[in-house]
Amino acid sequence: MKKLFLQTLWLTMAVVMISGCQLTRPSKVYITRDLSPQAIVRIYHALGVPATGRIALKISTGESPETGYIRPETMKPLIDDINSVEGNQVTIVECNTAYGGNRCTTEQHWEVIRERGFLDVAPVDIMDAEGEICLPVHDTTWIKYDKVGSHIANYDFMINLAHFKGHQMAGMGGVMKNASIGIASVAGKAYIHSAGVTEDPVLCWKHIDNQDGFVEAMAAAAQAVDDYFDHGKKIIYISVMYRMSIDCDCIAHPAEPLIADYGIVASTDPVALDQACYDIVAQIHNDEHNNTKPLLDRIADRHGVHICEHAEKLGLGTRKYKLVSID
Repeated sequence: MKKLFLQTLWLTMAVVMISGCQLTRPSKVYITRDLSPQAIVRIYHALGVPATGRIALKISTGESPETGYIRPETMKPLIDDINSVEGNQVTIVECNTAYGGNRCTTEQHWEVIRERGFLDVAPVDIMDAEGEICLPVHDTTWIKYDKVGSHIANYDFMINLAHFKGHQMAGMGGVMKNASIGIASVAGKAYIHSAGVTEDPVLCWKHIDNQDGFVEAMAAAAQAVDDYFDHGKKIIYISVMYRMSIDCDCIAHPAEPLIADYGIVASTDPVALDQACYDIVAQIHNDEHNNTKPLLDRIADRHGVHICEHAEKLGLGTRKYKLVSID
């Protein structure tokens, strides 16, 4: 009997240890120091998860030409490469903003899209132009659902193509912010920003004193979108690390970047990717070309890395990663 008990105990311990190893296994984060449009194509193929069917390419259209939004000509080779596969159709997707500016209504947003040349490289869809739907969230601490543009239902696959930089409210603008705030409808943006207090885009700005709640709500919303696209099977994440201002592309006149352009990183794990981008900035040696302090201070002041901490806690991904160079 004692022998059987010991065997059972050892077996249980082995299962726990194996499970723990699986949970903490680092995610692969691919990296290139090449910032060319062709490098985006190469890093997309390195991920080994081909986009198929009706593909949403989630980008930011940027509040003004002064911002670091990814230009249409930069993404064109990726779009052409994916569309070269029979049955594929890439559509650039965005949602309207929840603040004043030139993208807060569908009509104004279309003017920006045309002026910036996005329609020259692919069809474009403002996903909340005809309404919104609610996606379920695992973590209901702050938000009870993720309210996103209804046109998300028109797509089989998503490529989250983000510009990594700072953010005046979130601290850090990476792929998880692009998945949460970026895909939320106007009401959904207000709901996340206010940590679940209101969906009113006017009233929400009176309820932005819960910083950790806001950041944790973003993590919950990012997980909802990731779940919708089958948790890494039908969604991939790419971050372009250039023009890394302390401000987001939603600021018309952002602060000038003080860090040299770095490269492109990509993963199927958004937590690992955002963490890797932060770590890369944190490890840059300050010299005449680089002053990382303002960006790192902005991220720290707004608890920006907490989105990675909370998203890992929710099971969206892991902060542990292995960098894989494709250069």
